[in-house]
Formats: sequence, C-alpha cells, structure tokens
Amino acid sequence: MTRKVHCRALIVGVAVSLTIAGCGGSSETPSTGGNGLEKTTIKVGALPIPDPVSLYIANAKGFFKEEGLTVEPVTVTGGAAAIPMVKSGQLDISQNNYVSAFLAASKGEKIKLVADMYQAGPNAYNIMVAKNSPIKTVADLKGKKVLVNNLRNIATLAVTTQLKVAGLTENDVSFAEKPFPDMGQALDNGEADAAFITEPFITANQSTRGFRKIADTMTGQMEDLPIAGWMATDDWARKNPKTLAAFQRAIAKAQNVASTDRKEIEKLLPTYTKIDAKTASVITLGTFPSALSASRLQKVADLMLEYKYLDSPIDVKSVIAAPSNG
Repeated sequence: MTRKVHCRALIVGVAVSLTIAGCGGSSETPSTGGNGLEKTTIKVGALPIPDPVSLYIANAKGFFKEEGLTVEPVTVTGGAAAIPMVKSGQLDISQNNYVSAFLAASKGEKIKLVADMYQAGPNAYNIMVAKNSPIKTVADLKGKKVLVNNLRNIATLAVTTQLKVAGLTENDVSFAEKPFPDMGQALDNGEADAAFITEPFITANQSTRGFRKIADTMTGQMEDLPIAGWMATDDWARKNPKTLAAFQRAIAKAQNVASTDRKEIEKLLPTYTKIDAKTASVITLGTFPSALSASRLQKVADLMLEYKYLDSPIDVKSVIAAPSNG
C-alpha cells in the first residue's frame, strides 16, 4: 500500500498525434550482459518535473546497479515526443501520461505500460490566470484561450471536466500548446487567458508573478486520477524480458521510497529540474504507486471514452506488461 505525499505538483501530460508505424523498440540486436540481462545499459525518457523522481532515486540509491543495470535518463517534452523515440530505439523506456498512452494504443501503437509512476493529489494540476486577470471562475473562460502543454492529452481532458461542471464544453474555449516553463511569460504577455499548470510552475508563478488559481482540475471525476507511468514498445518488452524485470524491480523500490520519504524527493528534485531546494521543500506532491493497477487505470480510459477521446472502449489490461517476478 502506497502512502500519499500530498501536493500541488504535476501534470504533466502530453498529447499524441501519431502515424501508425512499424513494431518499435531498439533496432540494435541485444546482447546478454551482467545478471543475464539482454541489455545492461538503457536510455529512459523523463520530463523535468516531480513525477519521475523514482528514476533518480533508483540511480542515487543504487537500485538499478543492484540489478546489473545502468540507466541513462534523457529529458523529453512529453508523450508526443516520447512515443516516436521509443519506437525508433532512441529510448528504451519513457515516461508517458496515461491519456496519451491509451490514445496511442487506440490508434494501433504497440506499446506497453511497464510500471506506475504518479497519481494526482489536491492542487496538483491547476487552471491559473495572471494576477490582474478579470477571470474569476471557470465559467468566465467561455470564449477564452487556455494554454496546455499538448493538445488532446491529460491537460485538455482535465480542463474539459471542469468546463462541464461550469456548464461549458471544450468547444467553448480554444486550447493552445505551450511548454510549461513558458506559460508564465505567455500569460503575462497576453498571449492567452488561462493555463493548465503543474509543479514546480504552480509555485513559481504564484510567488514571482502573483498568478491565481481558479480551479483544481483533479476534483470530481478526476479525483485521485492516475497520471503517468513508464512505457516501452511491445516489441522491446518481448525481446528484453530480464532487462524489463530488472527495471521494474528497481523502480518499485524507488516508488516505495518516494511514497514514504519526502526528504529524498526534495534532495533530488534540484538535480534534474529547475526546482531549487527552497521550492522543493514547499511544493505539494501526489502519490507514487509501486504497482500498476488495471482497475485504477481503467478509470482513465473510461473518462476518455466519455469525453470522446476514444471511439471505442479499451481494456487497459491489454496495454499493461506483466510485472517482474521477485
């Protein structure tokens, strides 16, 4: 049982607009290495936000090393970029939000979720406006432009659920893409009216720009929503079962650390994000589950169907890779 480290962090999410293409995974022929692993060195994509902190915990505490595995983190911007990178072999495994993953799977992409990463908590994903904005409520967003990091991903879905509560639909606003680090300046410049923002940018924009929250998107239907996990191609997972199992065991250990020891998170955030030590000590965090749960993830797929992100239902069990043994 994981414990929640309550927070205002994350989101990060990411849209997928992909062409259905070949089988994916690394084009290199794997060679058996230490501990019988098919690959002893792998490249893993991660966003520079709190969600994937377990990757860095596992490296820092030697969990990967204990498994005979060397993991090289690679910074990615989100699922839209990560899926082509794992398909081409540039990455072996990558962070991806579940909305983007299920959208990709619905389009025929042969991907597998291999480990859980992050689940929402209160104020983890907020709709925010500039200090002097006349916008006070979600209802005031009618006819306005809202920034998200990617279109048709967890950000747009989360905002749309809040629009519904306010009696609006996604057609009542216009969404525009902007990387999280650039949203603050964009709102101050008048390029948009509101933004879907995650940590550390929630805290940063509140403290330096005076931004105001008009809604916590992870309420109602979205409460405790699973946000992101680790993904590989089906081809890579089948060709590298021992390497995958090693990764899964190490990440599970690191997730347990993240869920019980906030100080470890605070120590590592400044090493791979733009979060300084002071900010790391005050941001709030969601939950770090240690195992994938099909029943929890099905909630994401069902919401996507309700809001017409999917044309037909998805059984998420078909997208989840088998857990490691031992």
